[in-house]
Amino acid sequence: MAKESFDKEIQFLRMLVLTSGAYNRQQFSERLGISIHTFDKTIRRLKEIVSSTYQHLPQEERKEFAETIRFSYYESTDPMLLFLFRAKSLKESESQRISLLLAAMNENALTAMELLDFICASQSSELSLPDEKTIRSDLKYLEEVGVVKRQPSARPYRYRIQNDLIHELSDEELYDLYDFVDVMANTQVPSVQGYLLRDGLKKHLLRQQAQKHAIEPFLYKYHYYSRILDEAHLFTILSAIRSHRKIRFLYFSPKSEKSYGSKNTNPLFERDTNGKVETTLPLKVVYDHQYGRWYLLSNGREGIRKYRLEGITQIEEDELVAEDVFENRTNELLEKIRYSWLIDTGQPVTVRVRFYNPEGSEPNFIKERVRLQGQWGQIVQEDEHSFIYEITVNGTTEIKPWVRSFGSSCEILEPIQFRREMIAEWKEIQAYYESV
Repeated sequence: MAKESFDKEIQFLRMLVLTSGAYNRQQFSERLGISIHTFDKTIRRLKEIVSSTYQHLPQEERKEFAETIRFSYYESTDPMLLFLFRAKSLKESESQRISLLLAAMNENALTAMELLDFICASQSSELSLPDEKTIRSDLKYLEEVGVVKRQPSARPYRYRIQNDLIHELSDEELYDLYDFVDVMANTQVPSVQGYLLRDGLKKHLLRQQAQKHAIEPFLYKYHYYSRILDEAHLFTILSAIRSHRKIRFLYFSPKSEKSYGSKNTNPLFERDTNGKVETTLPLKVVYDHQYGRWYLLSNGREGIRKYRLEGITQIEEDELVAEDVFENRTNELLEKIRYSWLIDTGQPVTVRVRFYNPEGSEPNFIKERVRLQGQWGQIVQEDEHSFIYEITVNGTTEIKPWVRSFGSSCEILEPIQFRREMIAEWKEIQAYYESV
């Protein structure tokens, strides 16, 4: 994933999607906590990234895409927010150097010194020439992410592109693999790494003169593009969980007036941000598929803490924690969320709901949906007209949207307070539809 942070661009694009052009430049800048000058500079940078990333588009379409930076719901097989991961994963000098390295190793296995000679002869004169240490660092990075492979031979080691997969499969098998990766990347989370794999396969198939319709058999409609942006921090957090490390970040809660705070190196231009510096021990990451949100569950000074990933900026790993401490904190969390529909850690309560079978419908899609989505709840009673579903959950707040989505096909029986809340909501909705 990314070797450098791009928090500002992430928050910028998220707000661009959410506001759909409703903010002017001043409002946008104030909400982000940046100057108008920085706003204009970021817009120019994003347009440059779009133009360079989508070079395969026709010239007119590419120009329009760069000028508007908007989403086309019918071209959603290539989620636009993903371009940020490709373009900002490496600095400009690294991007050019690594591109040359991969081109050099595409045909033959080469040593670090041979690669250094190739880079020095090929790289643009505007950029400073690398040394042997830089080339070895690049090779180590490429080897770690699985792009190149070191051949088992005596020193000096030789490196080659690790593309055995695409050469060992037939064209038909590559089409099948592409279709599988395409479906999984577009329907499962996390999705970014799947998109990057799919993108590599797609480029290879196009180089092999594949017909475009053969590699674009599906279209997808996204309701929550931001899940792709939130994955920027996901792999850093998962790495910290695996290594039992704390993390430190600047957090902007959903209620905050700002969603980003610029880093000011000049003390004369320091400004207050509404963000809060947090140091916490990450324990679990939860994805809410209903609203497309990622949550971090962790342990801090105040006990169990919950954060929305969209509010996390400037994240970095911190100190190590002893294995027994990490295990104890994890067990405490698991016990707290044992009956959590999502992340609620409140007091357990038993919810009983009567679901009504659809009239003259086979199969019974209401019962199928309850069994599929009802988690650990059980059907405890049923007759030909209805069935009663029972579940113990931590509070009713998180289960309420799911129950509400069944409309008139369900009736809450217990607890009585939950029933009254729903009656009040439906009365309010009914009032909206009274005759004028």
